[in-house]
Amino acid sequence: MNEIALQGDGALIMSSGGDLSELIKPLSREIHLFDTFIAGTANTGRELIDRLNTGDKLDLRSERNKFEENAVAVYSEGNKVGYIPEKDVIIFSRLLDAGKALTAKVSDIDRSYNNLAKIKISIFLIDF
Repeated sequence: MNEIALQGDGALIMSSGGDLSELIKPLSREIHLFDTFIAGTANTGRELIDRLNTGDKLDLRSERNKFEENAVAVYSEGNKVGYIPEKDVIIFSRLLDAGKALTAKVSDIDRSYNNLAKIKISIFLIDF
């Protein structure tokens, strides 16, 4: 059995051999921050929208563009789906700019609109 011992100088040592990484595993959790809808899906290809499913993970990335100084783009498998709505974006932009890890998950998709889809997402802070 592996055990960790503390030496007099404050260093940790393995008392019965083995690799420290076997005992200490990185811990992370998702902290739910907010629910919103993806804006700008009218510019997204229909086949990308059709591939999205409830529960899919999405990436959030800061983006400076001519329309919004603090834009946060939403990506699925490397393809831009749309944006966090302007009215909701400032806090997520600031968190991303500060180096915080954010992710999102599709929580609902309403495909009943003609050429549009209303995609509800939940945004999470990844806490390490």
